[in-house]
Amino acid sequence: MNGSDSHEPAHPIIGLTTYLDRAQTGVWDVRAGLLPAPYLNGITAAGGIAVLLPPQPVSPEIAARVLDGVAGLVLTGGRDLDPAGYGQDPHAETDRPDPVRDAWEFALLDEALRRGLPVLGICRGAQVLNVAFGGTLHQHLPDVLGSNGHRAGNGVFTEMPVRTVAGTRLAELIGEACEVQCYHHQAIAELGAKLVVSARDDDGVIEAIELPGENFVLAVQWHPEESLDDPRLFSAIVDAAERYAVQRVSR
Repeated sequence: MNGSDSHEPAHPIIGLTTYLDRAQTGVWDVRAGLLPAPYLNGITAAGGIAVLLPPQPVSPEIAARVLDGVAGLVLTGGRDLDPAGYGQDPHAETDRPDPVRDAWEFALLDEALRRGLPVLGICRGAQVLNVAFGGTLHQHLPDVLGSNGHRAGNGVFTEMPVRTVAGTRLAELIGEACEVQCYHHQAIAELGAKLVVSARDDDGVIEAIELPGENFVLAVQWHPEESLDDPRLFSAIVDAAERYAVQRVSR
């Protein structure tokens, strides 16, 4: 059977949300849709095809059309969510809101969940998932912990151990414990409805959450793209996307 007749997807297409921010290249200094290359490298090294989904005006119909073209969704890191979305006033250390990106990612996530599309959240992406299910955030962890150990600053990631929760999807993927790369000053406070905690660090901070069930919906507060010598999370989303693509073709 040749490739055009096969129902096996060659490489699943994974959509990754992006920043919409100032960027400099050559003589140009403009706003641009962009994403650090390690995210793309994580997907492609795992056998997926990475496509960028930059923030733009959105509706449920647009979100549905976008996701028709992918078999998995990665909600990436970036600017803090607007605290109004979880019923809080902004902290002095909270980033200025980006309403276009917030609306874009919540719409994509809502449609992805509706259709059972595999979802991986990274850092901000974990917070998007939690808030989408009615959860809240600690807007500035140093106020809670008395230290800034989770975000050293100046682009330096902090390596720290996390321990997974037995029986979760994450525990099946990475085992009981793992050293991870962190760069976040916010974290999950009240857990969203239906979600479960799948990892915490030594400070008790929630470092991973997931949605129980058959569909792959998992989010980590750390940055797996910064340690691609351990590809398990990117392999997991690509594998889940491949299964989803096969099921979609067979429907």
